[in-house]
Amino acid sequence: MNRRFFSHLLVLVSASLLTFSVSAADEAADALIKRLSVDVLNNIKADKAIQAGDVSRIVTLVDAKIMPNVNFQRMTASAVGPAWRQATPEQQKRLQEEFKTLLVRTYAGALAQVSDQTIVVKPLRASPEDKELMVRTEVRGQGDPIQLDYKLEKTPGEGAGWKIYNLNVLGVWLVETYRSQFAQEINAKGITGLIATLTDRNKANAKKG
Repeated sequence: MNRRFFSHLLVLVSASLLTFSVSAADEAADALIKRLSVDVLNNIKADKAIQAGDVSRIVTLVDAKIMPNVNFQRMTASAVGPAWRQATPEQQKRLQEEFKTLLVRTYAGALAQVSDQTIVVKPLRASPEDKELMVRTEVRGQGDPIQLDYKLEKTPGEGAGWKIYNLNVLGVWLVETYRSQFAQEINAKGITGLIATLTDRNKANAKKG
């Protein structure tokens, strides 16, 4: 994945992830995305601080709106791969913390570039009893439409509702992309090395603002 494509991918993912700012246990996943997309994208476009690149405001927005609606343990475990099962509980906690920080900062940087995108949700192919499904959408703006698909699972109990655990943009799955990167670090330096690499990257990103 080249740098220009990945930058464009992050802009689209960032805008669309924000559509999960509210979760309703009795609302269909595609209806939830469609309803929230309009509201949230309009708010992004109207927020001059975000468009001006106010990092602290963007980070707070991403952390508050996106992360509560992501099954982050599943996403992290999938990205780390088989080594996750060998990690200690403390290492798993650190991995989740550093991976979350990495994604939040990345999304925050991309949000400032959101301008005139709109999201079209495609017809949902799912049964009422499905606990996992894929919602397919297109991001439309300048240029050709961009494929953006979500894998979601329905969670029970407190905070019940649809939670995202993977994203596909133009055929590229987010978790699998990170899994490839993380595998190289784990093979070379182990879980401890991966945690250190993520920590260093997050510190560097924080300094850049």
